[in-house]
Amino acid sequence: MADYNINPGDAAPADIELDTWPEGRLKLADLKGQWIILYFYPKDSTPGCTTESCEFRDALPDFTAANAAVIGVSRDSVKSHARFTEKQGLNFPLMADTEEALCKAFDVLQLKKNYGREYLGVERSTFIINPEGDIAFAWRKVRVKDHVETVLNTLKELQS
Repeated sequence: MADYNINPGDAAPADIELDTWPEGRLKLADLKGQWIILYFYPKDSTPGCTTESCEFRDALPDFTAANAAVIGVSRDSVKSHARFTEKQGLNFPLMADTEEALCKAFDVLQLKKNYGREYLGVERSTFIINPEGDIAFAWRKVRVKDHVETVLNTLKELQS
């Protein structure tokens, strides 16, 4: 198991401000006082990332009812996020971490292998951040199937 630098109980990096579709610019500190579901995904418009994002889209009313904002993060550009959002009808913000600042702060850049080639890529990860700005729960190496339902159930447990 990898030894991560940021874990539940730690304060979430709140002051990294990124270009965001459609908001303009956003940082986690702007959302203090509510729960945040922050999910990191490798790339816009790829099969697993599309499935995960659409499942968050479909469950957004349930997250909103639980006073939680959903935010997606990848290294794609705002322009790419705009196309992805439009094509998939996404109803929550996507942060464009083109400089990898938030990815590095949350320690989601991990060594990956593809066709024998090693590279540094985004490890699909989700974090629940509480209203005080601390990480309440974290998933690493996320498998998309049933993940959004698990996140919602965990959020409800944390709130009870």
